[in-house]
Amino acid sequence: MIIKLRKKYEKYKDLTPGQQYVVIGIEADDFRLLNDHGCPYLYPHNLFEVVDLREPSDWIIEIGEDGEKYAYPQSINDIGFFEDFFDGEEKAVVTFWQVVNQKLAITAT
Repeated sequence: MIIKLRKKYEKYKDLTPGQQYVVIGIEADDFRLLNDHGCPYLYPHNLFEVVDLREPSDWIIEIGEDGEKYAYPQSINDIGFFEDFFDGEEKAVVTFWQVVNQKLAITAT
């Protein structure tokens, strides 16, 4: 899935208007992507226009009680994964960058 920021938002200075971003995952309908600083943060989905709606075939997709969507590749789909990543736990960091690099390589082709 590829998205682009609709316009400049003062609150989100780490994103560039019109820039396309590859969605790494979805949590409660919000998009996780690498921002302009290379950090995998969550952003409200309504900030973006969807450029390419195709979702990776390896995503594990779940729908919450209120109809909200959750989707990640299997290897980074564990509860607490991103807490471990941001805490610098080596296994989570290595796994994350392996997944992201693979996805970006596929997207670039």
